Amino acid sequence: MTQGRANLLLLFAGAIWGLGFVAQASAVGNVGAFLFIGLRFALASITVAPLAWREAQQAKRSVTLKDYGGFVFIGLFLSIGSVLQQIGLATTTVTNSGFLTGLYVVMVPILGVLLFWNWPSPIVWPCALTALGGIYLLSGGQLNNLTTGDWLTILCAVFWALQIIFINRLAHENGRPFMLSLVQFLTCAVFGFSVAAFTEPFNWPSVMLSWPAILFGGVFSCGIAFTLQAVGQRYTSAPQAAIMLSSEALFAALFGAILLGERMTFHGMIGCALIFIAMITVEVVPALRNRTNAA
Repeated sequence: MTQGRANLLLLFAGAIWGLGFVAQASAVGNVGAFLFIGLRFALASITVAPLAWREAQQAKRSVTLKDYGGFVFIGLFLSIGSVLQQIGLATTTVTNSGFLTGLYVVMVPILGVLLFWNWPSPIVWPCALTALGGIYLLSGGQLNNLTTGDWLTILCAVFWALQIIFINRLAHENGRPFMLSLVQFLTCAVFGFSVAAFTEPFNWPSVMLSWPAILFGGVFSCGIAFTLQAVGQRYTSAPQAAIMLSSEALFAALFGAILLGERMTFHGMIGCALIFIAMITVEVVPALRNRTNAA
């Protein structure tokens, strides 16, 4: 595969994720957040299971019980982050959700310092301030204008940042990305169904109304898009991959405007632009610096 085709795969993954925000928003009000997560990740598990099976047939080492425990632990972070994002969509826009979720890119190095004293590139700190400035403008210049959904989405980004950190610490060396995905998805499905059984009523007609969103989220946003990411990143550079995948925020804004009629203020547009710049810079600058040093 050429680098150009790999970048197109990653851009397509970003577009799927951006459209996924619209699909999730359309399910709000019809299906409870926990039931939606359970159904969505059950479908994602079915989608990725054949890939995990094929990977297991070709693997040089088996997955240990410790590995499975780490996969489940990582899946819990994904579960909580997904639920927070879904609940947040009830009181925020698809555009805001797309950009605020992307804050995990900036939060990963910051949490790495707080948890493990793993100091990142100095560029992280101005990027963090830029992202905060973007949130401030996105709120219209008053943080009290941020909705409950906005705050929940920011908290969601924290849990997804934790998921990324612990993937590197617990699951990086086993070489089983599809099995990791399968166990993560199964953990999310069990988590969602378990909580929904005690907190949310099950209404089959409501589930059927949201079936397109559930199907898209499970098969496309999770199963297919994560697979495209796994394949594409093998054939392109880290800076280009970061740019292509970060496009999910822009696609979320685009699809939110086209399909849901969402509109933003001028200050909000500037805020989104600052968040996007921070997301790109925090990935691209360190990677380019490492490449220069290696040369």
